[in-house]
This record gives sequence, structure tokens and C-alpha cells, in this order.
Amino acid sequence: MAPLAAPWNSALLVRIFGSTWCLLFVAGQVFGDQNDGLVFLREFPLVRREDFYEDFLSDLMNSDKTEDPSSRTTRSEEDRDSPWDAWGSWSECSRTCGGGASYSLRRCLGSKSCEGRNIRYRTCSNVDCPPEAGDFRAQQCSAHNDVKHHGQFYEWLPVSNDHDNPCSLKCQAKGTALIVELAPKVLDGTRCYTESLDMCISGICQMVGCDHQLGSNAKEDNCGVCSGDGSTCRLVRGQYKSQLSAPKLDDTVVAIPYGSRHVLLILRGPDHLYLETKTLQGTKGENSLSSTGTFLVGNSSADFQKSLDKETLKMAGPLTADFIVKIRNSEPINSTVQFIFYQPIIHRWRETDFFPCSATCGGGYQLTSAECYDLRSNRVVADQYCNYYPENIKPKPKLQECNLDPCPARWEATPWTACSSSCGGGIQSRTVSCVEEDIQGHMTSVEEWKCMYRPKTPIVQPCNIFDCPKWLAQEWSPCTVTCGQGLRYRVVLCIDHRGMHTGGCSPKTKPHIKEECIIPTPCYKPKEKLPVEARGPWYKQAQELEEGAAVSEEPSFIPEAWSACTVTCGVGTQVRIVKCQVLLSFSQSVADLPVDECEGPKPASQRACYAGPCNGEVPEFHPGETDDLLGGLQDFDELYDWEYEGFTKCSESCGGGVQEAVVSCLNKQTREPADENLCVTSRRPPKLLKACSLDPCPSRWEIGKWSPCSLTCGVGLQTRDVFCSQVRSREMNETVILADDLCRQHKPSTVQACNRFNCPPAWYPAQWQPCSRTCGGGVQKREVLCKQLMADGSFLELPETFCSTSKLASQQACKKDDCPSEWLLSDWSECSTSCGEGTQTRSAICRKVLKTGVSAIVNSSLCPPLPFSSSIRPCMLAACARPGRPSTKHNPHITAARKIYIQTPRQRKLHFVVGGFAYLLPKTAVVLRCPTRRFRKPLITWEKDGQHLISSAHVTVAPFGFLKIHRLKPSDAGIYTCSAGPAREQFVIKLIGGNQKLVARPVSLRSEEEALPVRKANPKEVLQTHKHQNGIFSNGSKAEKRGLAADPGSHYDDLVSRLLEQGGWPGELLASWEVQDSTERNTSSEEDQNAEQALVHLPFTIVTEQRRLDDILRNLSQQPEELRDVYSKHLVAQLAQEIFRSHVEHQDTLLKPSEQRIPPVAIPPRKPVSSFTSLLRTSAGEAGGGSRRPHRKPTILRKISAAQQLSASEVVTHLGQTVALASGTLSVLLHCEAVGNPRPTISWARNGEEVQFSDRILLQPDDSLQILAPVEADVGFYTCNATNALGYDSVSIAVTLAGKPLVKTSRMTVINTKEPAITVDIGSTIKTVQGVNVTINCQVAGVPEAEVTWFKNKSKLGSSHHLHEGSLLLTDVSSSDQGLYSCRAANVHGELTENTQLLILDPPQVPTQLEDIRALLSATGPNLPSVLMSPLGTQLVLDPGKSALLGCPIKGHPTPNITWFHGGRSVAAITGLTHHILAAGQILQVANLNGESQGEFSCLAQNEAGVLVQKASLVVQDYWWSVDRLATCSASCGNRGIQQPRLRCLLNSTEVNPSHCAGKVRPAVHPVPCNRRDCPSRWMVTSWSACTRSCGGGIQTRRVTCQKLKASGISTPVSNDMCTQLAKRPVDTQACNQQLCVEWAFSSWGQCNGPCIGPRLAVQHRQVFCQTLDGVALPSEQCSALPRPVSTQNCWSEACSVHWRVSLWTLCTATCGNYGFQSRRVECVHARTNKAVPEHLCSWGPRPANWQRCNITPCENMECRDTTRYCEKVKQLKLCQLSQFKSRCCGTCGKV
Repeated sequence: MAPLAAPWNSALLVRIFGSTWCLLFVAGQVFGDQNDGLVFLREFPLVRREDFYEDFLSDLMNSDKTEDPSSRTTRSEEDRDSPWDAWGSWSECSRTCGGGASYSLRRCLGSKSCEGRNIRYRTCSNVDCPPEAGDFRAQQCSAHNDVKHHGQFYEWLPVSNDHDNPCSLKCQAKGTALIVELAPKVLDGTRCYTESLDMCISGICQMVGCDHQLGSNAKEDNCGVCSGDGSTCRLVRGQYKSQLSAPKLDDTVVAIPYGSRHVLLILRGPDHLYLETKTLQGTKGENSLSSTGTFLVGNSSADFQKSLDKETLKMAGPLTADFIVKIRNSEPINSTVQFIFYQPIIHRWRETDFFPCSATCGGGYQLTSAECYDLRSNRVVADQYCNYYPENIKPKPKLQECNLDPCPARWEATPWTACSSSCGGGIQSRTVSCVEEDIQGHMTSVEEWKCMYRPKTPIVQPCNIFDCPKWLAQEWSPCTVTCGQGLRYRVVLCIDHRGMHTGGCSPKTKPHIKEECIIPTPCYKPKEKLPVEARGPWYKQAQELEEGAAVSEEPSFIPEAWSACTVTCGVGTQVRIVKCQVLLSFSQSVADLPVDECEGPKPASQRACYAGPCNGEVPEFHPGETDDLLGGLQDFDELYDWEYEGFTKCSESCGGGVQEAVVSCLNKQTREPADENLCVTSRRPPKLLKACSLDPCPSRWEIGKWSPCSLTCGVGLQTRDVFCSQVRSREMNETVILADDLCRQHKPSTVQACNRFNCPPAWYPAQWQPCSRTCGGGVQKREVLCKQLMADGSFLELPETFCSTSKLASQQACKKDDCPSEWLLSDWSECSTSCGEGTQTRSAICRKVLKTGVSAIVNSSLCPPLPFSSSIRPCMLAACARPGRPSTKHNPHITAARKIYIQTPRQRKLHFVVGGFAYLLPKTAVVLRCPTRRFRKPLITWEKDGQHLISSAHVTVAPFGFLKIHRLKPSDAGIYTCSAGPAREQFVIKLIGGNQKLVARPVSLRSEEEALPVRKANPKEVLQTHKHQNGIFSNGSKAEKRGLAADPGSHYDDLVSRLLEQGGWPGELLASWEVQDSTERNTSSEEDQNAEQALVHLPFTIVTEQRRLDDILRNLSQQPEELRDVYSKHLVAQLAQEIFRSHVEHQDTLLKPSEQRIPPVAIPPRKPVSSFTSLLRTSAGEAGGGSRRPHRKPTILRKISAAQQLSASEVVTHLGQTVALASGTLSVLLHCEAVGNPRPTISWARNGEEVQFSDRILLQPDDSLQILAPVEADVGFYTCNATNALGYDSVSIAVTLAGKPLVKTSRMTVINTKEPAITVDIGSTIKTVQGVNVTINCQVAGVPEAEVTWFKNKSKLGSSHHLHEGSLLLTDVSSSDQGLYSCRAANVHGELTENTQLLILDPPQVPTQLEDIRALLSATGPNLPSVLMSPLGTQLVLDPGKSALLGCPIKGHPTPNITWFHGGRSVAAITGLTHHILAAGQILQVANLNGESQGEFSCLAQNEAGVLVQKASLVVQDYWWSVDRLATCSASCGNRGIQQPRLRCLLNSTEVNPSHCAGKVRPAVHPVPCNRRDCPSRWMVTSWSACTRSCGGGIQTRRVTCQKLKASGISTPVSNDMCTQLAKRPVDTQACNQQLCVEWAFSSWGQCNGPCIGPRLAVQHRQVFCQTLDGVALPSEQCSALPRPVSTQNCWSEACSVHWRVSLWTLCTATCGNYGFQSRRVECVHARTNKAVPEHLCSWGPRPANWQRCNITPCENMECRDTTRYCEKVKQLKLCQLSQFKSRCCGTCGKV
């Protein structure tokens, strides 16, 4: 027999008992007997013993199958009591590829049969098989090719997709129509269907999801992602229309990228499709698609169908190449191509690893980022690639704390102080301290020894060590005369340490620039009076150098040379340019700056000059002509003078400013302005001012400073004051504040955000939940989360470890008050008669739940009066037999409907009949009917969950067997019982929540209270209570009494939930939903939308028979447990189909109502929608007992018109009008029309009092009020009141006399202490607390309409008060609002004034300042101990016999009355208590305190505004020692047991600190031996050994022995049986280290495209993630204990092969000296291309300098040549004699 082909193990055909063949799977060695060439093999897998053959094989297998005990897992402690042994190891997989099955076995250890299965399965080998492996089902068929069938051989081919029995091996003989079932079941792992992953196991088709897990319903989305949401691809659809021309024979239709799925192209027309492909490796290919068939195009399967004028191409995908679909032209007729496919989104966001921590210690943060990843090239690309897809949502950065270890102490230095000297060497200092920084960033100074491991930073350093600038004087010039006394000059410069001409030298130490000189040659002229100053070049050169300034690195004024004199003779002017300049040191260039950048006075830019006399001669300068020169200069001074020239611009544009007269220096001759230096300063006239712009300023916004930020982090707010103001006069400082609307400009913002940065993590508590109980002591909880307030205002929820402070309390006690007493009722007794009408009774006890939670039975007088109907009720049984006629007993009968209703559309009201179950939506009104026979309907009673129901605002119990629930809420869920004598029927209501789940029933307070034990009762009462709880008071249903679940409808919940989740409703249902009126679909607009969005949207309420669901449950209970879920889905889908068909038939029946009667359907009545739904509701109304008009509150119809003067003899009017009585009015008829159900009752009142009817004032049959012969006493406001059981309505009408004003008043006193707002009519007296909104209505009438004016304390109220339609609104009243408010109504006929007094109450409260009461206590009893009462209570401890003062601090208005109590009784009623009440009740003096007078004292302060109770306890101390009974023996057996008497220090029977009894006599105590006897045998265990494995599940053991401890203290080992009888033997083996074995895994390194960090060196990244050893991904926290591999590393990158390239230095600007410099070009270039690249690529290396000094050598040793280009100018100025210029211009100055 030939073996089967791979990929499954060898299989052989085995003949069993003659002609029957069975395919057996070989899992290892062949064994058994061999007869006639046949081999008996062990069958795989193990199957259930369903027939004789399998029994035979099982016996055969069990006969010699031995199991390795080591392969069986250790049984857990929980499994030791189970009759099953532990599961064995998993078998080998049934297939090596393509998905197989593996099994595990367990043995039944008990003598009896074990419940459950002895085999379990799992999938395995879930990898694709190679193409040559073939189909697994075909291999099994081919194994029968060499076995004869009916005497001949066949070649068998598989028959797939048999929906009736997919797991049988059906094969077809090749070339024939013969189909034979060759085996009842295929091998495990065979696919059920060709296009499904479901596989056959043990002959049953098991569901397999795309995750290859058994029983999984996971499906691939359109993108090929298992359980995906379709977000990784996008749908592409379109149409192409060919427009081919003769020269263009083909055209591109669409390009379909790599990885696309579900491709469909349909060509209509004569053209033909063909494909071009290109793989990721660049391989290209073509396919012409010439014939129909399935082709492999680019390794992708393509299904091509071709007909006459249509071609269809289908490719399931994913495509393994890029496809370009083209068409070829064959005829001139155009073709169209429709295409649709799912294109993968190849660029996806990928979260990066965490960036480096922001701090190395002390707690920092690290964030993740998102990078755009190309799935095809496996590399990171620019973000815009991912932004192209709107489906891509960029992941938000994640934040985590890091480096939480505290930082070591370090030296912290303050900034350096300013240098002590600006030059010449100074020092600067700073403070250095040792600090530690905590995790919040706060630094704290610590001892310096903690920083000794780090070198201490210096605290002093030198600064400005360069030389100070100093004066440098040049050589003196020759004397200005050739004989006698003259002058000589020199140049003096300020030179800094760099040799630059600069400032900074002290003027006091400046050498003089001129001095007298004497030439020894005598002169032959008269002696000169004064030395004649040189007027040659020396004077000019010295003066220019003195005034000149060098450009420095600080902005300074730099003047240029003076221009030539404006005249050639006489006095003229010179000008020059003065610039603000700065030296740019990095480029050694000078830059011009704005004038305001330079500090100090700007040098003069204009000056006078004298060019000599204008006689045409050029005189020589002689000493005798000096006076003439000075006289010329005097004339020059008188040529210029100061004069006023107008005024400056006004200093203010409004509100009063000043103008200053402009003083200018003018040329007297030309009247032109001149430089101020030409005028004598001492002659300058004084300032002259005048007022201007005296008009008030326009209104403008005044802006205050921003307030401090409201939050220190997150997003805080700052506010500022912004108000509109107007400056009237600045001189008088008069400014007024105006209304905001008077400022025309846009109002500046008053609020702005601040401190927009993340807060540190902190605890954020939620609101406390409602207390679990309303009284009797409960618990309330809240959620406390660790959150971080982010800078955008959002909260980031963090693990609790991120919050360093202690967590806030999440639970607290509440409602610690006693509950009010209430009645506890028993069950109703049996009817008092056996037939006819009788009575039923029940007993009641008064119960009270104390604040401790304990329930106690109390006196019945403490409970409210119990209505008679609560303890007795009538009952009705079958009619009694008549005399002489045999008795036939007919019990009452309730006609119940055994149906289940499921509400899916939102509906206002539903009608039901008892007997069924209803799953309803919240806020639906429910009408429940209890139809009875042979019973009076008024005697029907209702219960909910065993509690008797009575009518309330939420539930209405109708007298005719109806029960109505208004707007369902969760507490309405439960069991409703209708009782008609002995007959009882139930109806279960459950609610459907917004998540398509059933709402759990809330635990009622009553059930909790009833569960509390009854305490504090005598034994008889306790016994009686126990009896009640077991019988009389057990109000549960019959199911509960039988011990069933308290919720009998729970067994339908799973089916109902599945039906709600059912998605396969027929398409016709949607069509019927679409045709409904839009009004029907929008009926829930006012309801809660959340529940409706989650439910299936069906147009009708689901109704099904209860027995139908019982059949489904019964069917499911008979199925194997692992198949119940599959069967359940199938049966629920089948039920949905039946419900829909029933609905369609029901709809047809409704359209033909005469043919048959329709069962009641739960449809909301009375809603005008489509005809279909109207018919449904009509039917429902009939089923529910006929339509009834809905109940509604009364409403009075208002017909209001303007008031007018009426003079008719008979006046007929409606409410809302004003009637003015005239002298001729004989009758007034006031109409009042009201609607409501029940019909409202009409009553009339005048001025708030009931109308007294008489022969003149009549009430008409239509409820109108008629007044005959009206008189002045009939004037007033008449009010019509309409009332029914649901509410009331009232409207007033005014009747005036001749149109005079009339005011509606009230004479009541209103006292308010709780309400936030009150409204009264004028005339009332109001007493209220502060902070209340008070509205005073002043309703007036008159013809013409009266005008209302309000007054407070006889002063008219302004417009700023809230006045609306005659009412006065006082908001947030305070003591300043107290007073008399008057309303005056006036018209042409007169006026009327009414008053209301407003009194502000101040409830009793504790004053904030307690000095007064303390002083009062001190004055009352200077030497007496005192204590102040407080609301929370205080305590004062005293010695016996002492006296004490108790102060009751209180304030309030009116002054509260104070009453004193002791132990809950008034102190006046307590005998034996010596006391005095002092200071108007504020002080209580208690004298001669003893044990009886100690305890709690309280003072009750009360006024009209409220009550305040304050407490204090007086404790009389007395300490003593107490010896308690012996303590519990320290051992139960052995030789070490002792009992130690306990000694306690007591104060009033309360144990206190033993130090209080230090002066008392201490009793002697001695230990007593006890329990000195042999101990029973017991198990002794050693410590556990080390675990055998560090992870993945290991074993650890310990030694267990049975030992016995003797009374002598010796422990001896005994037999284990002695311990086994007393206790179960402890385990000696247990599992350990069950955690997963995890490891860090990482992807391959990404491309080397990071920033350059060196030559040819960049950074590359990779993904690092946590996974199990099997490759299952886990969160990173699971691997936190392992060292994490690096995610970044250095790499070689050609892009970083760059370096700095420099050019040659330029020629030096000088050949010697200190002023030469040179530059060069520096750029970043690529090493290979030698082309310039961006400089940041070379940033890893220092940038070479591009400027330097050069030729820094002295010029004296050089050859004689010029070293500056200004030497020609030096020679012209004759400066070559100066050594400074002589050396630098050696070549020029040396020329003759």
C-alpha cells in the first residue's frame, strides 16, 4: 500500500470485520497483529465511542497504550478534589502545514463516570503549504485509488463544499458521475469548505477565525488585516472611457499598486484588456489576457472571463507587483472600463521609541514621537507622505517619567558679581553652596560634606586684567614765533591696551596740549602783550586730533572733519557730519546706527569761523594787532542773539496741556537760524508756558495691571480691570468713569491665559457618589485618579506610581443617622371564607434602622398611623352554591399571554397583558392589564418584587385591573404580580441599556434593610422575627420559595441579548422601515439618544411566544458545551427570520381586519403617523381594552385684550381683560373656560378670599361668575381656579370702579430660610435670609392703564433696579436691601400706593471673632475653668467637685434665643444639677461637678432664620488600676502555655494611658501555667526549595512530616495516618515562576540617514520591542527587568563624507605694526564631489577662522617704506615730524 503524499503523515486503509474500510492515521510506530496483509493501526484522533467499530478501536488502543507520567501536568490544589486527572501533553500536529489539529487527553480517576470530556483540541501548523503539496482532501480520496469499489478500481477526486455534511469524505470517480462517501469523517485539520478556514475535528466542522484559533469569529477586513477596522487601505473606484485615435493604439486605464486587494475590472466594448507588471525588484512583465481562465500574473492569481463585448478581470490579492491595466484598440467604437479595488495605505505613522530623558537624575520626562514609515521600502520618509492619507491619524506623543533616582548633592553657584574694576585688574566673587534637588525640582541647601566627592567651584576670579587706557602725548611742535615769547602745541591721545585711539581716560590727568615757549633771539619791536597763537596747520591739526574720537565696540558719536569756512573773509560758519557708529569686531567693519543708539551729548555739527578782514590784504600776525582781532570777535558775538519763535505742539490733545515758547539763535542781519553755540548762553531768555487743549477728552479705555495667574501650571487665567473713563481736566485731576457703551473703541480683553506648561502629576478626586443608604449608616465612594494637567488644558491619566503624594481617600461613611420608624408588613392571610366575598388580613410590626446599621423593633407609636386598608382587604372567591343545588366551585381565572416582548424603536407608551416578559427601553410609559374572569376587577391587587403597590406620582394603580408606569427607569425593573383571589400571574420587566446590554436591577434599600439582623430585642421578639422571616414576611414569588433564582427571567437574557445583536435581519425589513413617516423615526428626539444608537433599528416591537424560547433553551441544553455557542447563533438567526415572517403576516392581517383577530402587539397608541402604524396601534388599543382619552392637568383658556372703558348696562368679558364699572353698569359676566381630564372643577376668589355667592353674585351653570348691580365693594381682582387630580391653573381679572387704579395685594407674612428665590404680591411682609432673589409683584389694573412707580423708604428707585412689567426684582439681597418698598399705581382717575416690608434675617451662627465671649467668661469667673461650645463639640476635663463655665458664642438677627440642655433634657428640668444661666443666656455655670453631672451639654440658639446647636462635654476624671480576667492561654498544648492577668488603667471604665495611674497602688499579678498536655499529631513543613525554572513555569518542593509534641516539650515523628485523620496533608510540590519568559527583540537597523556626527559618520535607528520566546508581542513594561538593547547607533554615511575647505589668506592690509589683518573663504564641501553643501553637515567639526591679524611686528627694523595708504595726506598736513606718522610713512616723509 503506497503512503500518502506530504504534508500529512502516512495513512493506511484498514479492513475491520470484512467489507468495512476505515482510514487510520499513523502517529509513530506500527503495531498490532498482521493478518492477510492488513495492519491494525491506532486511529488518530481519539473519537467518542459512537459505534461498535470505534469501541473496538478504543479497546485496542487502550490495551497497549502506555502514557509517560512526566508528560502529564501537575494537578493544582483546586483540581485535587476533581475526579479527573491533569491534562496530558499536546499530541503531534495532524498536519505539517496548512493548518492541522492537536489534542490533549486526561483520565477519569474515579470509579464512577466523570462529567465532561476527556479530550480537547487546538490548531497547529498554521503555515501555508508549498504548491506541490496538493489538496489535503484530495490526498485522502486518492488513498482509496488502490482499493476496489464494487469490484473495480477508480481514481477518486474530492467533492468539496458539501453543506449537509462537510466533514464526511465524499469522493467522485474520475470521468463518471459516481459519488461515494468513502469515510464518515475526514482527518482532523481538513477544511470544511474550500473558501473558509473552518476545519473538521472529530467529524464536526469547527469555526476557525482568521487568527487560526478554534471557536474564533475573527474575520479579515477588506485590507486583509485580521480583526481589522479597514483603516489600513482605501476604496478606489472609477470609470474609464476610451478615446483612442489611429496613431494611439493603446491607453492606460488605471495603475493598481502593490498589495491591493479585491480587484474587479469590467470592460464593455470591442477593446481588449492587457496587463503590465513591475515587481519591487524591478522585474517587468506583460499578459495579453487572450482567453478565459485563471492565470498567474506576476505571482498573483487572476480570474479572467471573456465574452463577445465584455471582459471581466478579478484578482483577490494581495497583488505581488504594481499592475498597469491598459486597453488595446480593435474597433473605432469607444469602450468603457469600470474598476474597483482596495488600495493599501503604504505610508503609515509609526511610534518611535522614547527620546532621551530630560534629566539625568531627580526625575525627568521622556516623550515618544511619530515618524512616517514606508511599508514597501521599510524606511522612514517625510511626514507629508502620511499626511496625504486622511485615514492616517498621527499618534499622540506618550509621556513617561524617567531617571527618578534622586540627584546626588552638587555645588550650586550664584552668578558672578560685577568686576571691582573696569580695567587694570579687578576681582569678582560669587556664593557657592552644596544643594540637593528633589523630584519636583526644588533645591535645598545641605551640609557641605555631602559635596566633598566633587571639586568645589571657585568663589573668586580675576577680571578685566588688561591695562587701563592712558594718555599718550606726541612731540611738541616748533615755537610759533622766531623771537621772544610764543606758543607750541602737541597732540595728546587716549590709547587703550590694544593700541587703539579710544575714550575712558580721566580728563583730570590729561597733559596740556599747548604751552609757552621762549626763543632766545631778541625781537626789535615793542614787547608783545600776549603770545600770539599759531594760525597755521599746527593749530588745526592739534585741535582736530583732540576733538576726534575713534570707533569702538560701544556705540559712540564719531564727527567727521569740519568743512571750509563759508566766507573768504570776515566771520562765517563751518559744518561737519556727526554719525553714531559702532565697530563690528567679528568683521572689523564699521556700521552706522540710529542717533538714539548713542549715549551722551552729540558733538556740535556747526561752528563759527573767522577768515580775516575783508580789505583784500592778508596781514601778518603781529602781537600789536591782537586787540583788533578781539574786537572783531566781539562784533561776531553781537551778530547773533536769542529770540522767541512761536510755541511747541501742545503736550496733551485734550483735558488741558501746556505749550512752551521756542527759543532760537538767529542771525540779526539775515534773520536765519544759526547754531546755538553762536549765541551767548547767559543771554538765553527764560521759559515761557501757556495752557492749551482745554476741552474734555473723549472717552477711552483705562487698563489695569494683570492679576497673578490663577494656576501655577496647566492653563491658568489672568484678569485685569478695564473700564471706560473720561479725563475732564488734568490740572484739576478730574476723571470720571462712564458706562462701557460710551467708549467706541473695541474693549480690550479682560482675561488671558497664563502658565501654559504641563503640571506635575497629582491626585484628582471625582465627586462623591450618592450614599449607599439614605439613613442608618452607609458608604459613599469616589474615584481618585493620578492625572497630569497638560498645557492644552487636557488631562493625561497616568499610573498611580507617578503621583508621589499619598492618595486621597476614596471611601467614607455617610448618612450616620437613625432611619425613621416604618412598618414591616407580613403576607396576606388566606381568605376568611371558602366562597363568595371575604376578607384578608396581615400583621405589622414597627421597625427602625439605627445609625449603626442594626435593625431594631420599636414601639408602634413611633411609626406613622397605618391606614386601615393596609392591614385588611376584601377578597372574592367562587360564588357559593344555592340551597338545594350541588356546589360547583369555579375559582377566579386570569387570562395571561405567554409572550416575550423586546422593544427596539423608541416609543412613548406600550400596552401589555400579564403572563410574559418585556425587555424595554428607558423612559417608555407602560400600561399593564390583568384580564380576569369570575372576579371583581376593583378587588385586583398588584405587587412588585413581593411588595404591595399603591398609586404614586410614578406608578398608577387603576381600579379596573390596570397598572401604569410613567417613563420607565432602572428601579422599575422587576417582577409585577397581579392577584385575583388565589389566582396570581406575573409579568417581568427588564431594561435595555445604551450599550445593547441589559441593565442590571439595582438593589433596593428595602431589601438591604431587611437583610440586617434584628437586634436589641428580647428572645421572644427575636424568635417571632425569625418566624416572620421564614414564613409570614417572605414576600417572594413561588420560584423563590422553591429555592430557584430570584430573577426567573434571567434564563432568557442571553437569547435576548443575542437577538438584539443579531445583524442578519432580512432586507425587506429595511425597506418597510424606509417607507415610514419621518415623524415616526424622530419620535425619540426628546429622549435619550445613547440607548437608541446602540440598538437594532426595527420598525416594530419584537413579539414572540415564550414556548419558542423554551424550545431553543431545551435544544441548547442537549448540545455539547463547546458547540452551544455555534448552535445558539444559528438558532437565534432562525428565530429572527421567524419573527420577521410573523411580522409580515401580521401586517397583512392588519390590512384585512375582518378575516381574523390579531393578538395584542406592544405598539404605542395615539400617534398620527403612517396608515400602517396607525392600524397597528388601533389593533393594540382594542387588545388593551379600547382607546381612552389621556389624563392631563387643567388649563384655562386665556383671551386677553386691551383694557377699555365699558359703559354698557351689561358687560360680558373673558379672563385677562380689565373691567371698568360705570354708573350705568347693571350686570358683569366673567367667563372662565378650562380644559383637562378629568374635567376640572371651577372655583372663584376675590382678592385671595373665596367668593361668597348670594342673590346678587351668582355662579352660572357654565361656571361663569355674574355680578348683578355691581357696587364699589365688588371692586377687586377676581381669580378663576381650575382643579383636578393632576393639578390646577388660575387666571385673574380686574374689576375697577370708573377706571381707577387697582392693585392686587396680599396681607400675608412670608418667612424664607431655604429657598433660593421667592415671589410675593405687594402688601406682604417678607422675612428672608441673605443671598436670596426676591421678586415683589405689583399687578395693577385701570382704564386707562395705570403707570407703576417703585419707592424704597419713600425714595424713588432708579433705572438701575430690575423692573419688569410692574414687578421689582431684588437679586442677592443683603442687609443693605432691607426697608419699606412701595408700589404706586396712577392714572388720570387717581392713584393708589401699597407697601411691602423687607426684613433680612441672619440665622444663628458662630461669630468669627471670639474675643468678646472670652472676655465675658473671664469677667464672670476669673479663676474658673471655661470652655466654648462648638457645632462639632469640645471637651473639658475637670476634677470632682469643681465648677465650670460654658460659653455659647452666637450671633444672628433677630437675636437668637438660647436654651441649655444636658443629656438631651433641659437643664431646668434636671434635679440635682446646680447651675446658673448668665449673660442673657450665653453662659452656663455648672457647680459641684460629679459623676452624675458630667456628660454632654448643648446650647440651642434659635430665631426665625434657623437653629444652631453647639456642644461641649464635661468629663470628671478619676483613674484607677483594674485587673481583668486571665488572658487567653499562649499555647493550646505542649509545655509553654501560660496565662497572664491583664492590668489596665481606667478612667470612668475607659482604658487610658497607664501614666495616668502612676500615683495609684498597683496590684500584684503573676502568670499562671495552662494547657500543659500532649499536642495532637500535626503536619510539619520545611521551607520551599528554589524554583526549578526562572520563568515559564517551574516546580518547587518542600518536606512534609507528621510529628507530635509532648507535654515535656519533645517533638517525635509519627505515622502519616495520624495526621491525615486530623487535617489534609499539605502539598509538597507547587508551581512557581509562572510569568512568561520574555526577551527584548528588535528590528533590523534603518537607513543611515540621521544627523552627521563625524566624518562619514551618522545615526541610524531600529525598533526595540518586548515579546515572549514564542514571538508574541507584549507591552514594554513586561521586559523592564531586562537590559534594553540600544535603538540608535552610529553608522557610515556617504552623505556625511564632508569637511571644511579653506582658501588662501588674502594679502595683509599692513606690512608691519599692530593694525594689519587678512581674511579667507571657509565652506563645507563633499569629499567626493568637492561641491559645497550646507554648513550644518560639517557642524560635527570646529569651523576654521576666516579672519586673523597679520604682520604684528615693529616697523622700525623694516626697510623704509609706507605701511598705510594715508601717507600722502600726512605729508600734506605736514605731520611727518611727529614720530607716530614718521615711522608709518617712512617712504613718503623721507622724500624731499
